[in-house]
Amino acid sequence: MSLASSEFESRVNISHSHLQCILEHAFQHTEGHKAVLVYDQQCELSRVLSAAYRLCLPNALCIDFDLTSPYDILQTLATLQSSDLAVLVQSTNFRLEAYRLRVELFKQGLKVIEHPHLGRMEGAEIDYYIDALAYDPNYYRVVGRKLKEKIDQASHGVVDSDGAQLIFSGKFESAKLNVGDYSEMKNVGGQFPIGEVFTESVNLEDVHGKVRVFIFGDTTFSINQPEKPITLIVEKGQVIGTEDSTPEFDQVLTNIRADDGVVWVRELGLGMNRAFSKDRTVRDIGTYERMCGIHLSLGSKHGSYAKPHIKRGEGRHHVDVFAVTKSVIFGDEEVYRDGHWVV
Repeated sequence: MSLASSEFESRVNISHSHLQCILEHAFQHTEGHKAVLVYDQQCELSRVLSAAYRLCLPNALCIDFDLTSPYDILQTLATLQSSDLAVLVQSTNFRLEAYRLRVELFKQGLKVIEHPHLGRMEGAEIDYYIDALAYDPNYYRVVGRKLKEKIDQASHGVVDSDGAQLIFSGKFESAKLNVGDYSEMKNVGGQFPIGEVFTESVNLEDVHGKVRVFIFGDTTFSINQPEKPITLIVEKGQVIGTEDSTPEFDQVLTNIRADDGVVWVRELGLGMNRAFSKDRTVRDIGTYERMCGIHLSLGSKHGSYAKPHIKRGEGRHHVDVFAVTKSVIFGDEEVYRDGHWVV
């Protein structure tokens, strides 16, 4: 066996173990329900995951996206019944006519697992991604719910950014969970890897202070890691200045201001996935968003929370930035310290 084939087989086996746990504990998928796997083979990670899913779902109907017409794919997916499973393994993001595929599948009542933009992960990032698929129900569900409790009860909060403090002086929106527990949710599934609790200030103007950012999402939806953290200066919920910025980050802010008028700080994201860290990164920003620590979104756009002064669909930008985080406090209780959630 060649070194390349040995590495591939090892990655498939590890993925198989993680995905089997997701299917059992998060999706409660049984042989009594049908499954369809739609995949491509354009990158190493998509080949690994599609092979692993074949092992997990031996009776699934498997469709190679590049060898099948959009009409035939949609016709096959249309035959699935409520609580059946659709798995999408994508090097980029499948486009089928005007459909936003995951949304349409949710409308059918299907369980959906989506792995988009796999082609952005290469080399060691493939292994980080596979590690991020490990599903520990006790960690995600217990810690996730405790974090939600603290957020929902808190009258204020602080992100200590190791030399800077971002202060949330008012209450938070009811926190939402992405921890693989769909028992109280309308839709079952979403984008993987998972691991996040998120909220935002009820009154965006209650946010002020400074926060140091070590990674941000650039204009290509890839992570950008400047040599030195960038400090954001926030007043009344808006970024009004920076310290140690870079031309690339300045361009992000310019784009937001051009379309949204101002740069609001919206989402406060509590990433829980311990496979991603400051040193274990992946290029795709939508994947890295689960990184164990704090991320914020810049721009007016947020689909989960309505604000009286921002009409739904009005904002164009939602740019994730990742904070150097020493400590996180909700109310009078510290919930994050030394790189770990401590609830």
